[in-house]
Formats: sequence, C-alpha cells, structure tokens
Amino acid sequence: MIKLNKINLIKIFVILFLVTPSKAEFNVKASTAIVQDYLSKEILFEKDADRSIYPASMTKIMTSIIAFDLIRSGEIKLTDKFLISEKAWRLSKPGNSSMFIMLNDEITVENLLKGIIIVSGNDACVALAEGIAGSEEAFASLMNLKAMEIGMINTNFTNASGLNDPDNYSTVRDILIMSNYLISNYPEYYKYFKVLDFTWDRTGGNSITQPNTNTLLNKNRMVDGIKTGYLALEKYSLASSILKGNRRILAVGSGFNTKVARSSESNKLLNYGLVKFDTIEIAKKNRIFTELNVWQGVKKKVKIYIDRDIYKTMPKIESLNKKKYLKVKISYQGPVIAPIMKDDVLGELKIFYKDEMIEKYNLLSYEDVKKVNILSRLINSINYLVWGDV
Repeated sequence: MIKLNKINLIKIFVILFLVTPSKAEFNVKASTAIVQDYLSKEILFEKDADRSIYPASMTKIMTSIIAFDLIRSGEIKLTDKFLISEKAWRLSKPGNSSMFIMLNDEITVENLLKGIIIVSGNDACVALAEGIAGSEEAFASLMNLKAMEIGMINTNFTNASGLNDPDNYSTVRDILIMSNYLISNYPEYYKYFKVLDFTWDRTGGNSITQPNTNTLLNKNRMVDGIKTGYLALEKYSLASSILKGNRRILAVGSGFNTKVARSSESNKLLNYGLVKFDTIEIAKKNRIFTELNVWQGVKKKVKIYIDRDIYKTMPKIESLNKKKYLKVKISYQGPVIAPIMKDDVLGELKIFYKDEMIEKYNLLSYEDVKKVNILSRLINSINYLVWGDV
C-alpha cells in the first residue's frame, strides 16, 4: 500500500487515478463475479454482479454474523452449550456437509461455529439456529433483518445453511457487502475462517478431523477466507479474501464449473486486484491530518482530523497512458476564529475528478483552542492593521 507523505494539502493537490469497474481487459470463468479493494471500497471488476444466485453455503457467513452479534451483546457466550435436536442430527450423515453431531448431545457455541465456518456443517447450522432462536425459521428472520440493516437489498434467507430452497437467494454484490461487514466488525472471530482444519472431540464417539472446505487457503497462503458454496443448480461458489501487508482484496464468484475452477478462478480474481492496482492512503480515521491557522487564539494553529478512513485505488504504472486526474484539496475560511471546540467542523476535504467534485468530507477540530484575553486581542488587531500579520 502506498502512503502519502505529510504535505501541505492547502496549497497543492494529490494526483490519483480514477478506477472504473473493468469488463473488457479481464474475464473470469464464472457466471457472476465481483472484486473489491477492501480499504477504498472501490469495485475493481464485476461481471453480472446483480444477477440473482443461490448463495448455497455462503449463507453461513450471515449465520456466523448473527452469532457474533449476540456474543458481542452478551446474550450468548462461546462456552454456552446447545442441545442437538433430531432435525439437526438428521443432517449429520456422509455425503452431506456435516460436523457429524450426535442426537441429544450438548455442543458449545464455539464448536458449532467452527463446524459451520471451517467444515461447512449443515447440521451445526441448524443446531446453532435452534439454540439461538428456538427454530431455524425464527433464526432466518434474524438473518433477513440483519441483511436489510447492512444494505443487502437483493437477498432473502430462508434457512441457516443455504441448503436447497428457491426462496434462499442473493447476489455476489450482496455477498460482498456481507463479507465486508464480517471482516470490519469481527476481526477477532474472522480468524476462524482461515483455520485449515477442525478436530472435534465428539461426546461418546471418536474425534473427527476435517479440512477447511476452502482449498484456496492451501494454494495461496495470503488468502485468509472466506466461505465456499455448492448447489447442483448454481454449481460452485466462493467468497474469498487475500491480505498482503495492509492491502486486502475481496472477491465473490458463483457459477464455477468445478471445485478446481472455483479455487483457480477465485485466485485469479484476487490476484487481479492485488497485482493490477495500488491502494493510496489519504487520511486515517481520527488521526491528525494537518493544521490550520487560528485568529485570536491562544494557539496559532489548530490540528484537524477526519472521522473516517479515506483510501483511493489506482491502476499500476503500466496504465499511465490511460490516467485520469483526481485532485484532493482542503477548503476552509481562514484563519479560523477562536474559540474553537474539539470536533467543530472547520472546513472540508474535497476530491475532484477533472472540475467536478465527486466526494467531500468534514474537517474536524482535534482540540480546543481558547480565545486570547482582551489585551492580546487588541495587540493582534493593531498588528494586523499595521503589518497585515495575523
């Protein structure tokens, strides 16, 4: 990731490159796909990204999120145990993605989550759903409420596992939104998604070790998630993520013809974003950005910050002949008149493409700055009238 030097953005501008979703120069053997720079949130590639799909086991990302939300709120704990019903147990059989739970056993939330995330256990999904909401149907309602909350506008969940149901549908764009939410909000639990295998010491049975269904984890060690899927009608799907240094690229694809293609084509999508583009840091959330001049304050300058991360994505050097210019400027009425309170809006950071402003962000005071006393204000005013010095 490229990081801008600390410079006086009041007087100069930063030249970046405009990124638009690519369709002509790159393709992938999938029915639908999307690639995103995680930091800038810019879409680097998309192919029919709003086409309705059956998300299959990618549904389990939302199943995990519901559990993580409840753990964070204190409503459940990782150590809580849920009783295994007959409905959940009947999904525990060879030929089915399964954790191989046992009827009337009691299993911790943490083990059920590992069974869902690592080995894609449909039985574990039902057990977790019933333990949280009383029934899988009630749990699906929680999933849909969460989907609406985070902006998944083309998704409907009917079960916790993603098993065959025509009313359990989504899009790769919505799966991308869900994946972003997972990584941003639950980094402490996201680590489960890169675990290569899970050994479960069953009560009253032999322990079982199963590998992570995401074989891309073994083929590319920078890949750290996320979730595979398969249905006969939809074929193979994968939500994936790669992390190199501070840069993260997310990809979601569906309609891969084979398991091998799912892995290789997803790797191709991730590396396209990683190799063909750079991420530029413009501002970090709640960090001092620069200083502005102050009039009649006990300090001559006030530190300012932006309350969010701002990143931009640009093509690599080989795309210089196609560059478009972005300008990043500070706009404010200066000098800023004291008194100033922390978090006062003092100006704006504006991002332009050619002569058109495409984004703007508030510049906030990082500190309080009190007004000087009457005598000092009088001296400052005289100096200004005589010398033009503020």
